[in-house]
Formats: sequence, structure tokens, C-alpha cells
Amino acid sequence: MVTARPRRNGDRKTQLAQVAAELFRARGYHGVGINDIAAAAGLTGPALYRHFADKQSVLSYVLLSAVRDMEAETSNALSALEPPSGEQVGQLLSRIASTSVERRDVAALWRWEGRNLSPEDQREIGKRSSTLLTTWAKVLLDVRPDLPGADAELLCWATLSVFGSVSVHHTTVAKRRFERLLVDIAKRVLSTDVPKPATAEPAPAPLGVGTPARRERVLLAAAELFGQHGFHAVSMEDIGAAAGIAGPSVYRHFPSKASLAYAIGRRAGDRLVLSADEILRTSSDESEALGKLVESYVRNITGSPELVVSFSVGGMHLGESERAELVRIQRDYVARWVDLLGTARPDLNPREAKITVHAALTIANDLARTRRVLARPNLPAELVALMRAALSA
Repeated sequence: MVTARPRRNGDRKTQLAQVAAELFRARGYHGVGINDIAAAAGLTGPALYRHFADKQSVLSYVLLSAVRDMEAETSNALSALEPPSGEQVGQLLSRIASTSVERRDVAALWRWEGRNLSPEDQREIGKRSSTLLTTWAKVLLDVRPDLPGADAELLCWATLSVFGSVSVHHTTVAKRRFERLLVDIAKRVLSTDVPKPATAEPAPAPLGVGTPARRERVLLAAAELFGQHGFHAVSMEDIGAAAGIAGPSVYRHFPSKASLAYAIGRRAGDRLVLSADEILRTSSDESEALGKLVESYVRNITGSPELVVSFSVGGMHLGESERAELVRIQRDYVARWVDLLGTARPDLNPREAKITVHAALTIANDLARTRRVLARPNLPAELVALMRAALSA
């Protein structure tokens, strides 16, 4: 339970927003009401309305403030040295790492709750984020002039995911060590040689024999819609229409939208675990196993929307047992990566290995749903290269 109370001194609006951010992170945006925020802050609902018009305006304030902070850190770092250099890039990365570690909750909100903003605020944050990434890419091009502009942008998006990865787990180490670890991972990502598209044989045309069973069509349609619009914005009627059946017919296969989401997440998790078991059984050493895990993960994340849905359990109204089961599957899967990386890289302690694994996985999770990079024809191979760079010594 969140019990943080804003202090009398300082900016009351900012303090209230911090309380709300903690609640949104713990319960999800749809699980929090204005009265919940007021109670956690030691206020009444009417008193809170003196600062914010509604819950959506609170979320907007939190996320826009985070973007402004990132803009300020970037401006401060880039004004410190001229012309851009590797040292300047290091300063910029250190500033962003510090902000990310200090404000983990805000990164999580943008990742999972950004779609709950008004269209106007979504556009504003998207515009400012893109401008920020363009600035980073220009600095990188000064340091690596051999890079095509689009590749520089890709590396900067991946770097942003490294820092955003702190929002998907609760593992921590000493603050300075945490920041250095993130900076080291980010530097490796920015130094990645983006693979060139390989000449490949055209894939054979599908046979087109038969059609998926109705239950399978429902699952596929729901995964696609949840991934595009979010769990709460999609109705069972929407899912039925996308699957080509009447809305009420969906209930013959799944009693609720939550049960559908659980089935999607469970199937995606089971697929990853089975693949990991096979890799561990057939690999000759930890490094080979890690490489195969990376390739397996990229195939799954780029081949189906189910995996993206399975990561959004915090924003779905699942039963406690279903939620706990999906979280258990995810943690067990990540633990296999952490064990392998810990053996392959004895320079990392278990917590550092876990932070590093989450950074690599988040790169793939983010870029596989980032519109600016989805059109890249060689994206799967690029994701493999970026993940390997994040994991490397």
C-alpha cells in the first residue's frame, strides 16, 4: 500500500504527482481513482481537484515532467563540451542513467500507461521524444560519422530502452554502480555494428490448407488488438469482429476478457520456456546457449503479438492466481538467462547479471513495437546484434 505523503514545503503539485505515480505503478492506471490519490497524499478528493482537473491530467503531468527533465539533462550535457566527442557522449549517458535510476516509476508509466493519455498529450510527448532522439542521433553521428542516419537513430532508440529497462524489474545495486552498469551497456549498444541485410532465398509460399480453429482465431485476434490498443480499450465484441464471429460467440471459448488475456500470456510463456529447455539441452557451453536464446527470443517477439501482451499483466484485471502464474513463468524464464550470463561473465554478480539481462530483453521488447523502426527490413538480425552487445563483456 502506498502511504507516501507530500511535504508541506516544495511544489505541492509535483509532490502529488509523485504519490500518484507510485499508485499507478503499483495498481495500474485503471486501478487507481482520484480519491485513492487524495487519500495516499493525506488530502480529500475536492482538495486534489484544486491542482488537477482529473486523473488523466495527473498522468499527463507526470510524463511531461519526465520528458522535460530528459531534455534538460541532454541540454546540460551537450553544452559542457564542444565539439561532440566520446567524452561528451559519456557525460550524456551518465546524466540519463542517474535520472533513470532515481525515477524508475516514471519510466514504467510511460511504457505501460502512455496510451491512457489524451491524443493531444500523446502527440506532444511523442513529438518531444522524437526530437530528443534526433538530437542524440546527431551527437552519435559526430562520433561515428560512418553510420547511416537511420542506423544512428536505431542505436539511440535501443539505448533509450537500456535506461527504460530499470522500470520492468525491482533489482537494484548501489546507485553509482547501477549507473555505471547502465552506462557500460549503453556504450556497447551505441558501438554496435548494425548488420547489413543478407541476400536470402525467398520464403516458400504458405500452403493455405485449411483455416485456424475458431478458438485459435479468437486468440490471435485478441493478441493483435490488445497489443495495438491496450487491454481496457478492447471489448469482446471487437475481438469477435476481428476473428470473424459474433461477439457473444467469443464467450463459448473464453468466459471473460481476462481469461483470454491469461490464455495468451500463458501460451507465449510456455513457448519461450520450451524453446529455452531445448537450447539448454543441446548447447555445448553457456555462451552458445545465450546466443541461441537471443535468436529464439527475437524470433518469438517479431513473429507474434502474443509475447508483447504477456508483458502487460500489470494493466490487466487478472485474478490473483492467474497473475501470479504469469509472473512466475516470466521470472523463471529470466532466471535461466541470468544463470547463463553469470557463468559466462564472472565479472557480474547475480544482481548485475539480472539488470543486464533485463536491458537486453527490453531492447527487443521496445523496438519490436516502435513504429519508427518496424519498417526496417533487417530488424530481426539487428535486434540479435543489439541484444548480444548488451550482454557482452
